[in-house]
Amino acid sequence: MVYQIAETFDEPRRLTQAVLQIVDMLGLYQAELARVLRLKCGDIGCLASAQQCLEPATPAWEQAQLLVRCYRALYVVHNGEGVAMRHWLRIPEDTLGGVPHLMIVDDGRLADVVAWLEARVERRSG
Repeated sequence: MVYQIAETFDEPRRLTQAVLQIVDMLGLYQAELARVLRLKCGDIGCLASAQQCLEPATPAWEQAQLLVRCYRALYVVHNGEGVAMRHWLRIPEDTLGGVPHLMIVDDGRLADVVAWLEARVERRSG
């Protein structure tokens, strides 16, 4: 099950919780989140167990903000259909130039995927 995330997060605990929920809703692994946020797997364990939160003004914080934007745009593009959202992440998207999931996790191209999705949202609403 997925749900819409309508707000932005400027508070560490709320951003940390949102990112962990996004990972769960999209069927990602914590190890993949570690790669996206450029952290160690043990750090993700600490986030998941509420022993620590993401810290503002760090690369992990910036990546987390991007991940929230990615999720929000993906939600809009696929009309909140969780299966379609998860499927899209795992199939080649020719106009994007690859498989979004691999681009995000393996290639460090979260910003490219976010820009592509947000352009799609803009075209839909414009």
